[in-house]
Amino acid sequence: MEMECSTLKGRIHSTESFGTVDGPGVRFVVFFQGCPMRCLYCHNPDTWMPGGGTEKTADELLEEYRRNKSFYKTGGITATGGEPLMQLPFLTELFGKAKAEGIHTCLDTSGITYRKSREKEFRELFSYLDLVLLDFKHSTPEGHMELTGQKQEHVLQFADALEKAGIPMIVRHVIVPGITDGEEHLKRLGRLIGRYRNLKGLEVLPYHTMGKVKYEKLGIPYPLEGVENMDAVRAKEDRKILLEAIREVRGK
Repeated sequence: MEMECSTLKGRIHSTESFGTVDGPGVRFVVFFQGCPMRCLYCHNPDTWMPGGGTEKTADELLEEYRRNKSFYKTGGITATGGEPLMQLPFLTELFGKAKAEGIHTCLDTSGITYRKSREKEFRELFSYLDLVLLDFKHSTPEGHMELTGQKQEHVLQFADALEKAGIPMIVRHVIVPGITDGEEHLKRLGRLIGRYRNLKGLEVLPYHTMGKVKYEKLGIPYPLEGVENMDAVRAKEDRKILLEAIREVRGK
């Protein structure tokens, strides 16, 4: 891939200069536009449509990064969304150029657009990846489909590909009252992700309703109307269940 003079442009929803929750250290966070998922708890419905956002080149985004470079000594760049993998060529170019400057790269993704038929393209992206935050939505194919409107198989194939490539992975899971907080579900999920040798961390994210106002502005019905915020203490207890199941699989 030609990095120096490419005019490839990505559709970008927004950027955050001092992100602290999407990867290690202080990070420049790029929110990609477009997502095929329709997660019931999504708090960024404004990122769904692929044609939205603003067109930017990788060089323009890196110039934004350089303005605050001194703050990113222990951080780097995180691509999130939306779903960054919907714009695979652009994401690959951005991370390729970032790595050429010694910048730590982190991808926050659902893995839903992974296809074995594009394995060569994904391998190129993987060569520039330092860390992946992989959002596991559910522990079963049926639950995944009901929660997101998409099949789970591609997520698992993506996780398998990451393991094969030796890319460190941190699993993220949103705990939604009455949907993803059941003990059996959590044990299944723990056993599912515990088999991945590249699993380096687990983040349990309590469901919140802060995105509801975005649905109202867009004139879209809020899917989880009436579901209350997840209690943070309860979410910590659920994380313990997940960790116990992971240890069972690993024999620790």
